[in-house]
Amino acid sequence: MKKNKYILLFVILLGVVALILIFSNSTTTFRRSMSDFALTDTSTVTKIFMSDKNNNSVKLSRKETGIWMLDDSYVALKFNVDLMLKTMSDIQVKAPVALAAHNTIVKHLAVNGVKVEIYQMVYRVDLLGIRLFRHEKLTKVYYIGGATPDNQACYALMENSEEPFVIYLPGLRGFVTPRFSTIERYWRDLTVFKTNIEEIRSVKLEVPGNPEYSFEVQLDKGRLKNFISLIDNKPLKDLDTLKVLNFLSGFRNVNFETFLNDMDKHTKDSVLNTSPFIIITLTDTLNKTKVVKTYHKGNLFGQKDFQGRVLPYDPDRLYALVNDGKDFVLIQYFAFNKILRPKPYFAKGFKMPQEKPEGAY
Repeated sequence: MKKNKYILLFVILLGVVALILIFSNSTTTFRRSMSDFALTDTSTVTKIFMSDKNNNSVKLSRKETGIWMLDDSYVALKFNVDLMLKTMSDIQVKAPVALAAHNTIVKHLAVNGVKVEIYQMVYRVDLLGIRLFRHEKLTKVYYIGGATPDNQACYALMENSEEPFVIYLPGLRGFVTPRFSTIERYWRDLTVFKTNIEEIRSVKLEVPGNPEYSFEVQLDKGRLKNFISLIDNKPLKDLDTLKVLNFLSGFRNVNFETFLNDMDKHTKDSVLNTSPFIIITLTDTLNKTKVVKTYHKGNLFGQKDFQGRVLPYDPDRLYALVNDGKDFVLIQYFAFNKILRPKPYFAKGFKMPQEKPEGAY
């Protein structure tokens, strides 16, 4: 009888211990899920959707080629996407939000937070090295808020949780909120040309203010075929083919500085109503054509030439229309000089003058 009694007590004790362990493990797991902001493997991320209460939203999607697209319309800026993925991988929780500030922070996140949805490729069966039925799944949803008072961290909240946390990025002197921008232009790629010589069929450069400087280069399977003056349709004498090759290689990687689509309409229209400075038309071997129209930018800071005379235009920057005229942007001579060469430049023995003739190149 006593033996049965001891056995019963032992079983009850084991049951109590098991319940304690189960409850403890469940609580720990639940709490961990409410603070598990970091990704363990960003290579499986296929899509990121971010939105805010001001009706701003962006969708970043990884294509099979590995290229990230913005809203299925534009190539996304690789540097910013990589930076965000690195942030998603490395962010850590510093502490739960203090009880005294809890309600205030929850309201702040509800009104001002950026909702982040992360989709990844996962397996329905993933056990003991066996992986079956791969599919895309929404794996994390959380809200990113503003900075903490010391500007070294920010607030975050998992969806369906009421416990906000302070998160930070080790090694970063600042907070990560700006990396989760819902503004489209933050994610737009800045590429104007990214074409190798063997991919070029022709390049036409027109100078409306000096048509005698206009020309067209034609290629055949990466080899120079013709270099023609547009004003008389004749080939250039004493052509320096090395200069032509350097010119064509300049299209390998050309970027603009920033978007100006939000510029005051009157100012923008006044620029676009002037005659373009230089028009570049590149046609690739797939017969796809890209046209870039450049416009002079006023010398707002009164910069002077070597003789102390105020220059009529900004010597460092130009305006431009890119992406089929959809985007008004700012470009730098530093980035574009290689592909803004006038026809005389390609003659043997020609040397660029120290000062550029007004409106020439």
